[in-house]
Amino acid sequence: MSVSSKSSGITSNRWFKPVVVTAGALVVALILVLVAQWLRTLQPVQQFLTDYPGHSAVPEGAPTGFPAWLGWQHFLNMFFIVLIIRSGWQVRTTTRPAANWTRNNKGFIKTKNPPTKISLDLWFHLTLDALWALNGIIFIVLLFATGQWLRIVPTNWDVFPNAISAGLQYASLNWPVENGWNNYNSLQLLTYFITVFIAAPLAIITGLRMSGAWPKKAAINKFYPIELARKIHFPVMIYFVAFVIVHVTLVLATGALRNLNHMYAANDDAGSWWGFGIFAASIVFTAAAWFLARPLFLRPIASLMGKVSR
Repeated sequence: MSVSSKSSGITSNRWFKPVVVTAGALVVALILVLVAQWLRTLQPVQQFLTDYPGHSAVPEGAPTGFPAWLGWQHFLNMFFIVLIIRSGWQVRTTTRPAANWTRNNKGFIKTKNPPTKISLDLWFHLTLDALWALNGIIFIVLLFATGQWLRIVPTNWDVFPNAISAGLQYASLNWPVENGWNNYNSLQLLTYFITVFIAAPLAIITGLRMSGAWPKKAAINKFYPIELARKIHFPVMIYFVAFVIVHVTLVLATGALRNLNHMYAANDDAGSWWGFGIFAASIVFTAAAWFLARPLFLRPIASLMGKVSR
């Protein structure tokens, strides 16, 4: 067999699996839609949707609308998550890093043993993690200080049947009526709760366990080995990727201008383009950061905190 035929065979095999997976996913999605639409023709299911329209009552005292700080938090979370996913994937897949970094054992963070040399990719990932965690602490404090937590924490058991109802409505392509300015539907509420109070802490705890900052001789290591952290950390990253894709898709498909005004302009105007403009600017800013997140630009910044070497 010639070299050209071998290379063409490798290329075709490389494309074959993604095409098959994509086609399979589309078939499964089509079947899901047809089944959901059929279920909605059944009288018991119709009664269930009547009894549980897809959202729970707003708790007494819950605020209406979105404050400006929530828009900033939304942008910062998006910015950090995108770069964390990128850098985490680089750490996982890069076998020969372009540069390494060793922390200066001076100042506030000083250890008895010499600092461990890590890749520049890992330094960038850990730095983003620290900034994201700090931003998350500020977010949680503001969430409870302003009462916004009432909008994303389940306070009634009917949130679960309502979430099933909302899921069935989404699956049948007859989507639930959106009124996020006043109240999320129950599926949104549970998803945001899982993201903020379960997935995010899991990402931080498992990431910290895998980092060099974790004490190697801690007693808890017997019950919380690094292998367990690795098994949890990667699926959590996959969850965040799926969350971002679904979240952005639904934001754009269920009234883009109004939703973007909620999230970025802190108003409920369905005709204003302010939210879209801020969103577009945030995408450009994040894309620029994605492009600049390479050794040529990271080395000078990393050098301020340690020694960069090959």
